[in-house]
Amino acid sequence: MTRLFARLARVAVLIAVPLALAGCGINTIPTKDERAKAAWAEVQNQYQRRSDLIPNLVSTVQGFAAQEREVLVAVTEARASATQVQVNADTVTDPEQFQRFAEAQNQLSGVLGRLMMIQERYPELKSNQNFLALQSQLEGTENRIAIARRDYNEAVRDYNTEIRTFPGAIWANTVHGWAEPMQTFEASASAQTAPTVTFEQPAAPAAQPPVPAPAPLPAPAPAAEPAPAQ
Repeated sequence: MTRLFARLARVAVLIAVPLALAGCGINTIPTKDERAKAAWAEVQNQYQRRSDLIPNLVSTVQGFAAQEREVLVAVTEARASATQVQVNADTVTDPEQFQRFAEAQNQLSGVLGRLMMIQERYPELKSNQNFLALQSQLEGTENRIAIARRDYNEAVRDYNTEIRTFPGAIWANTVHGWAEPMQTFEASASAQTAPTVTFEQPAAPAAQPPVPAPAPLPAPAPAAEPAPAQ
């Protein structure tokens, strides 16, 4: 009987210890870490979605406005720069690498805004069905990017708060020594304005007073008639 009680006591300890640790929040940091990384993956997915749209968009615009070479080249180069920035799960804890990623994406957003303004100078481009479809997809993607960045920032702030406050800070400095603060997107002036692809029509210019028509030029003198033959 004593041996049976000893075994039951050991089983009770094995059950109680994990429950006690869970109640103390030992699993909170890994849970919030995974949530933040999942939000980061969604940010990457939306940026990749935008990157995939750009070649078709540039090709369509080029078909109607090939002379806008400067903007088309700028978009192509910005896309190449953005895709060359290597990102992974460790990026979110590396301030320099995260900053390079954010700056590259913000630069691409800026030149995309310039590209979309080209349509105002080319009525045929504005009415092209392929361009309109790409325009709609890009606008939707920009909205998804904004939402994904917001959700990521919220998840990271929750995670960072956990590892810096009691009792999470105790677990972060002992059991979860790998836990490091993650970086968040900062809303710079360029980041706030560049991704806005609203495609609104520009305001009509103010009416100017009529300019008086110039005086008509004097009619040229009639050519001299040739003398009759003798």
